[in-house]
Amino acid sequence: MGRIGVDLYPLATGVPLAEAETFGRFLGGSPANVAVAAARLGRRVALITRTGADPFGGYLRAELRGFGVDDRWVGEVADLPTPLTFCEMFPPDRFPLYFYRLPKAPDLEIAVEELDLDAVRAARVFWMTGTGLSEEPSREATLAALDARGGAGAGAGAGAGAGPASGAGTTVFDLDWRPMLWREKPGPYYERALARATVAVGNLEECEIATGESEPYAAARALLAAGVELAVVKQGPEGVLAVHRDGTVAQVAPVAVRVVNGLGAGDAFGGALVHGLLAGWPLAQVMRYANAAGSIVAGRLACSSAMPFAAEVEEVVGRAGGE
Repeated sequence: MGRIGVDLYPLATGVPLAEAETFGRFLGGSPANVAVAAARLGRRVALITRTGADPFGGYLRAELRGFGVDDRWVGEVADLPTPLTFCEMFPPDRFPLYFYRLPKAPDLEIAVEELDLDAVRAARVFWMTGTGLSEEPSREATLAALDARGGAGAGAGAGAGAGPASGAGTTVFDLDWRPMLWREKPGPYYERALARATVAVGNLEECEIATGESEPYAAARALLAAGVELAVVKQGPEGVLAVHRDGTVAQVAPVAVRVVNGLGAGDAFGGALVHGLLAGWPLAQVMRYANAAGSIVAGRLACSSAMPFAAEVEEVVGRAGGE
């Protein structure tokens, strides 16, 4: 549930936008990318969002269907344009984003009365993001969806043997901190969402926004204390740390890759995380698999269309010596 838009990326790295002459058009928006990533891995996925009633909105719905993502809950907003996002690519670690989401993004116009709460309850995994909490009515709708899921505690399982979650009733809060999209302090809304989620995922900056803690283990402990059962702290070149409430810890090193565009790596990680949670894998196996998926997309230009298939991820995991 959440953000969608059109990504317009220069077709060459290291070129400032002012000098770029050719662009590729791609489906974008973090939750939409995560949906595509999970679908590429064979999962049955639907997206709750809204677009403008314009050609770009039609393009996004067609792209979702082409990627195998159910678009029945993708609505239109007549008076708001479908968002555009431009990026600049200066590998290995600088990828500025420019969001065109004014006067307001249609995906922030999701209202409670539009939600199919029976479908939200029935999903084995529900994924939502911090950006969905940034404005009304999306904020109220996102919290209502979390309430429909039954709050934290549903679907948590053993971290070591049967996997970090049972797959049933897993609710993932992607911290997804985009400061340019907020007009208020996010703290109170993040707190409410963490109390209702079972899994929290974020990089160090996002964890600090959510908890006030920037040291990885301290951030993970703070996320657990806020209500989730599994805390996943992405550390970029330091890999990923995952801590389950039952005491299981997985610290996984990064996969070496020649970076082309790092923007979609976290979304590939997210789709693979969902896949591993549904499979009931041990925590370390889930993290190795998600790391591998992220590394593949970091080495490619696009985001959504770059999401890997299972065979590609398994090959990278095998080369890295994982399961």
